[in-house]
Amino acid sequence: MHGHPQVLEGNEVTGDSAAGNLALKARWSDLQAHDARQVSRFEVDMLSIRWRTVLFAFVVTLALAPSKISTQQVESVRSQEGMVSSQQWIASQVGADVLSSGGNAVDAAIATGFALAVTHPTAGNIGGGGFMVIRFPNGQSTAIDFREKAPLASDAKMWLDENGEYSSDIHHRSHKAVGVPGTVAGFDKAHRLYGAAAWADLVQPAIDLAGEGFELSESLAGSIERFASRSPYEATVSVFSKGGTPYQIGESWSQPDLARSLERIRDDRRDGFYQGETADLIAAEMRRGEGLITLEDLARYQARERATIQGTYRGYDIISMPPPSSGGVAIVTMLNILEAYDLPGMGHNSAEYIHHLAEAMRRAYRDRAQFLADADFSDVPVQRLTSKKHATWLRRNIDSERASVSHPTDIEMAPESPETTHYSVVDANGMAVSVTYTLESGYGSGIVVPGAGFLLNNEMGDFNAGPGLTNESGLIGTAANLARPQQRMLSSMSPSIVARDGALVAVIGSPGGRTIINTTLQLILNMVEFGMSIPEAVAAPRIHHQWLPDRIRVESNGISAQVQSQLEQMGHIVQVGGRQGSANSIGIDLTTGERIGAPDPRSPDSGARGN
Repeated sequence: MHGHPQVLEGNEVTGDSAAGNLALKARWSDLQAHDARQVSRFEVDMLSIRWRTVLFAFVVTLALAPSKISTQQVESVRSQEGMVSSQQWIASQVGADVLSSGGNAVDAAIATGFALAVTHPTAGNIGGGGFMVIRFPNGQSTAIDFREKAPLASDAKMWLDENGEYSSDIHHRSHKAVGVPGTVAGFDKAHRLYGAAAWADLVQPAIDLAGEGFELSESLAGSIERFASRSPYEATVSVFSKGGTPYQIGESWSQPDLARSLERIRDDRRDGFYQGETADLIAAEMRRGEGLITLEDLARYQARERATIQGTYRGYDIISMPPPSSGGVAIVTMLNILEAYDLPGMGHNSAEYIHHLAEAMRRAYRDRAQFLADADFSDVPVQRLTSKKHATWLRRNIDSERASVSHPTDIEMAPESPETTHYSVVDANGMAVSVTYTLESGYGSGIVVPGAGFLLNNEMGDFNAGPGLTNESGLIGTAANLARPQQRMLSSMSPSIVARDGALVAVIGSPGGRTIINTTLQLILNMVEFGMSIPEAVAAPRIHHQWLPDRIRVESNGISAQVQSQLEQMGHIVQVGGRQGSANSIGIDLTTGERIGAPDPRSPDSGARGN
């Protein structure tokens, strides 16, 4: 009924010698110099696109690209062979070199992930966890779940202080906030099942980077200075500064303790982390800080292989991560809702378009809050939530001219940090891998394991605060995502793959907390509905609505004042500002077969590399 809001309830890298490492460094230096000289292939490609699209992409890039950004960081890269796109160009090069030396996409993804643990410490990790989605050349797919787990001593009331009051500090900034890490187990499982290269060759580049150091960019130097300056932990300050003196731009940063931890992983695979010296160091730090993780917790951790979430949208196949990720279910739900509308006819990021996106987002995020959790512990109705029938039911009360109202009932969503990282890999044979992994907050818990050199996550913060806990907004925690021993916490990480008629189309995903799901959704819509190339789809402005709080967030310069006014007249609260995600993606040119690596211009150190 118009005018009345609807209320919703509720090349070769063996790394064996110093000469090999020097050759790798020299290659990176050559690549940097080449990047500074060459004209962006993206800019050349754009000449063949109609003027309207050229203008759109140009304006978007100007609006969203960070200051002092080099062509290396914003250009797309093309290759007839393999491609890696990540938030840190050195790690992308490590992955591309694994492809050049004969490794497949899973191998490259593992090597890239270990390299990110050295070069992108805010989210790259061996002390956290995440998800991997794999699509094979024959079209089949699988998922590796290496999400962190709650320690055996966890309970639903563990976030209450001595007075029985909820403590955000305990929940997010204490040793009790550390979940049992999953990354090393996940990479080990993926390699044993689907890898082709020697395991040691995948870890060695990261060892070299950590042991011999790499040059700090402006962005990373500033980030680690800010982080170290506020850390209360001696081991953390030791790793991220020079005895309290900040590292400077262009300095070489080495991490010898991390190199030794990686050497143990190289030599003993997962046992080099979950048993022996590294495990002892983790357990000792947990005891010192009154954390919960024990040697038994570490020894018992297992990554899981799971069936992917699959959906369809206008003839495209959408492949994504199942629970405990909420991303795949929510993306498919929203696409099913939106399939009934003429989105191109509305115009990209028009008020009408954003309104319908927000209404679909609102409903999918309410489902997320109510139903989604670790499917090993809860009965998650995945088939129903991802069905076209359910989307029809959700769509029934969307008013095309008026915003709904998100009514808080018995649903609370735990806070989820935007500090995560995503990377995409495609090899010459068409195997595609999409990986999103995290420490939760930027630099996770901030706790470096003394003698081990790596950061621990604070992923337990993704569990709900407590049973029956009501906050100042009247929201009450639900049981499905409360902390329980061995349970994996709910996540929005959404590594995804798009295909059509048996052909790979794109490998996508993003960091960004709960915005991840909507960023990934809009990448799909930008390509499918608006015919954008993968660089355009990545650069385009993004919006976000998550049911509660009941507002639309739009990136800076993402919409005009007129569009904002129109949305507000429809009853929406609109907040404009900031940036959303870092969607380092890969598209396939279906005419030439080229892989197009599209690093996100929002991230100054991002880069795509082909082999």
